[in-house]
Amino acid sequence: MKFQRIAGLLEKLAPKSLAESWDNPGIQVGNPQQEIKRILVCLDVSQPVVETAIERGVDLIVSHHPVMLFKGLLNIRTDLYDGRLLQQLLSKNIAVYSAHTNLDIAQGGCNDILAGLCGLERVEGFVPVQGENEDFMGRIGYVGESVTVVEFAKKLCASLNTSHVRLVKGGPDTVHKVALCSGAGAEFISQAAFKGADLYITGDLKYHEAQQGVKQGINIIDAGHFATEFPMVKSLAEYLRKELADIRSDVEVIEDSLSQDFFQVIRREGE
Repeated sequence: MKFQRIAGLLEKLAPKSLAESWDNPGIQVGNPQQEIKRILVCLDVSQPVVETAIERGVDLIVSHHPVMLFKGLLNIRTDLYDGRLLQQLLSKNIAVYSAHTNLDIAQGGCNDILAGLCGLERVEGFVPVQGENEDFMGRIGYVGESVTVVEFAKKLCASLNTSHVRLVKGGPDTVHKVALCSGAGAEFISQAAFKGADLYITGDLKYHEAQQGVKQGINIIDAGHFATEFPMVKSLAEYLRKELADIRSDVEVIEDSLSQDFFQVIRREGE
């Protein structure tokens, strides 16, 4: 199947028109007319992912985070990480397609996946984007049964298959209403508090942003950029398999199961 047709299936789920103005989704590397027989879905186009793609005979990598820098390439230094990555992709004729903020915003995208893993009900859009009320960044909803914020945090660790989350206890002890934004969404803390959320879930939280949550009376869970977004790999792979099966295509879709969070928790001796 042509790369261009697979791109069309991806844009059916997450139209590029949804992407933020600064973003760079779509075809990153390759020829739209290239024949594709095997796809690898991942979060990041990293060195281990590219090595896996080469070993498995992959023709197309579909990632969430774009491989091309947002500000554009000024040079390609093959002695450096990014340049070496591009050299490998081009030399092995491996194409790359990325669906980033458009997949965050899209119905069935990253934030809906995270809301499902959090067990939220009556889920709605959180922050309107692009001046419209129909498309939203993040989601907001309700837990089925009230739990303490600590209990919720422990369950979230299991749901996201992560060893830990960071909890800011700035709000009520019991959780009813939850807002979330996968990846990095600390800029929406005020909106979460304004909408009456007891808890806000995101990643990449800084100290003063945590302090802001306490001042505004809302709990915050920083579950990490990786953990809140990596579940999209499985979901996007399943979507592609279904779409390809519907058109009777024999293109194979595999998932990255090896990547891990860049951050590791090192505990002091005796703990």
